[in-house]
Order: sequence, then C-alpha cells, then structure tokens
Amino acid sequence: MFNPSREEVRRFFTETWRKQRAGEILTPLEAIAADWIVEHPEYHAELSDEAVASAAEYAPEAGRTNPFLHLSMHLAISEQLSIDQPPGIRAAHERLVARLGSTHEAQHAIMECLGEMIWEAQRSNMPPDTDAYLARIERRASRD
Repeated sequence: MFNPSREEVRRFFTETWRKQRAGEILTPLEAIAADWIVEHPEYHAELSDEAVASAAEYAPEAGRTNPFLHLSMHLAISEQLSIDQPPGIRAAHERLVARLGSTHEAQHAIMECLGEMIWEAQRSNMPPDTDAYLARIERRASRD
C-alpha cells in the first residue's frame, strides 16, 4: 500500500500545479490531480508557493480546509470510480451526478461519506466498512 508522508503529498500537489501552469507533461495521476486543482481556485495561491504549502498547518479549530486532504480525497474517489471499487460506487456516483447536476458536487457528497467511514474506522480501531460507505452514498443518491 502506498503511504506517502505529509511532505511527499504536499510536494506532489505543488509540483503538479507548477507543471500544469508551465504547460509541462503530466503523469496520468498528475493529470487527474491537476483537473481537481483547476476546480478549486481557492487553493491556487497556496499551491503556487511550495514553502508556504509545506509549512501550513490546518488544525480543525482554525477553520481552514486542508487543500491537500481535500484534493487527496478527490483523487481517492476518482480511483474508486475508475475501478468501481467498492462495487456499485460508479452507479451510485452517476445517480448523484444526475440528482445534483454536477460531477464536482457528487464527489463532494461522496467525500463526506468517505470521511465518515475513515473517522468510524479510526474511532473503532477496525478496518473501513466499505458496505456502510456504499450504503451512505446510495442514501445520498436516492434522496429527493
């Protein structure tokens, strides 16, 4: 399992953003990341300064969204959708897109479910419950 350090994650996103702006060739993973960075202009200035990005702290009480966590979750969900893992996530995502009218908003809805699953796994010291994760996504996709 790939387990990058905080510095490696931050370097990945800042370097991807630098390469995107410079028109350089991106790896397939960087291309996906760059697409999500483009969708989040609120992160552009921070990602443009590697020194600031490297040193930034995102304590929950500060009320700032951690752009690296947010973008990493977009990447994780994109990968889940590409391989339909857990099985059924792709169909649930398509229903969310239809309901919400936006791929980006559908990803954010799934992101909330992913965050809940991770939090519960950490709290219970158990493996992530992908069945509960998919059930949460299904519930969001079927809301009126």
